[in-house]
Amino acid sequence: MKKEFLRYAIPSALSMFVSSLYTVIDGMFVGQGVGDLALAAVNIDLPFVVMLFGITNMFAIGGGALVSKNIGAKQIDKAVEIFRKVFKLLLIISIVTSGVCVIFANPIVKMLGATESLEGLSAEYLRYYAIFCIPNLIGISLNSFVRNDGRPKLAMISMIAGAITNIILDYIFIFQLRLGIKGAAIATGLGQIVTVAILLTHFFRKQGYLTFGNVELDLKTVREFASIGLPSFFAQISYSIIVLANNMAISRIAGEVGLSTYSIINYINTNLYMILLGLTLGTQPLVSYNYGKKDSEKMLGFYKINCIASMIISMVFLSLCVLFGKFMIGIFSKDLQIIELGYGALIIVISSYIMVGLNLNTIVYYQAIEYPKFSNIICALRSIIILPICLVVLGNLFGMNGIWISTIFTEFLTFVSISLIANIRKYTLKVVTL
Repeated sequence: MKKEFLRYAIPSALSMFVSSLYTVIDGMFVGQGVGDLALAAVNIDLPFVVMLFGITNMFAIGGGALVSKNIGAKQIDKAVEIFRKVFKLLLIISIVTSGVCVIFANPIVKMLGATESLEGLSAEYLRYYAIFCIPNLIGISLNSFVRNDGRPKLAMISMIAGAITNIILDYIFIFQLRLGIKGAAIATGLGQIVTVAILLTHFFRKQGYLTFGNVELDLKTVREFASIGLPSFFAQISYSIIVLANNMAISRIAGEVGLSTYSIINYINTNLYMILLGLTLGTQPLVSYNYGKKDSEKMLGFYKINCIASMIISMVFLSLCVLFGKFMIGIFSKDLQIIELGYGALIIVISSYIMVGLNLNTIVYYQAIEYPKFSNIICALRSIIILPICLVVLGNLFGMNGIWISTIFTEFLTFVSISLIANIRKYTLKVVTL
């Protein structure tokens, strides 16, 4: 079981880490090559970008869970049909989204809370990012399906190649060609094109079960994989809400200096978040496959291993931040006020990720066993129920420190609440006996 976990989870976590790393390098280039204001502008766009990822993951993870389940149950034709329907739907969504974002970039960033001084930069970044919506969104979905089709290493290689491309182009576009914030967006899009090109070889060479083909979209099937994948959308939306709520609270208390600081913290903690998400997404095909085989002990075993792994990784990352936090923040900004404010905030925020990993694992596990209602409850608790209350109460009591510790309270209370509401073993045994 440990070997299976390592075969799927490690490549997935590594690919997610690399993906987040080139987001961080984007931030480094933007911060050093364009300025602190540009960092804050990109952070304004973050909730919307994460929402797009959420839409993609809703269908990719929901469809992926059904694909793995049907492969485990030896129903290959049904697995292929589900893949084709998900791909077609996402292609339509990405084309529409691209057009909307290019045309309405300014109104969108205003709704996201952009100040007058940030609106122009935020709109510019969003507009150029949206041009590449098709490879950005399709790349995420294909990566998930290739992993579910038994090729986790290829999924990892595609992400790494895209990341390297992005890093090289970041340097060229921002420092050599002086394209500013739009250079970062264009580099990200071109990097995703490389990722998609590599993933397509899996399908064109027919190295797994899944193949492309024309299918008719029907509401019943869309509802099926969307209902399972809805918690992934909700999870991404909840992350967007978390960032948006923090942006508003920080803007009220500390202004643009606070927003710049928070954007840097997000760049750093995104690395840990994506590693934890990668572990969870890597484990999902194993849980779904064994769900198809009705093997409850393996399903629970993979959940337990993932919980232990996520806690260890979070504690190691926290130790690194304690030792090298100021250096990490200094990579993005030389402003001493931002470095001092950011260091204490970073330690507090990263501490919460011990619980974040457990919550993410539980969200995706309940998706994999087709009990998405509990995943939705977790997402609701950590974004629209507990967090706003913590931000208001603790922010008023302790100022900026109250904002930072709100995350710890939110994640801990969420984990305790879902543990009381739902028992993992009970519902696992229930679904395998149906």
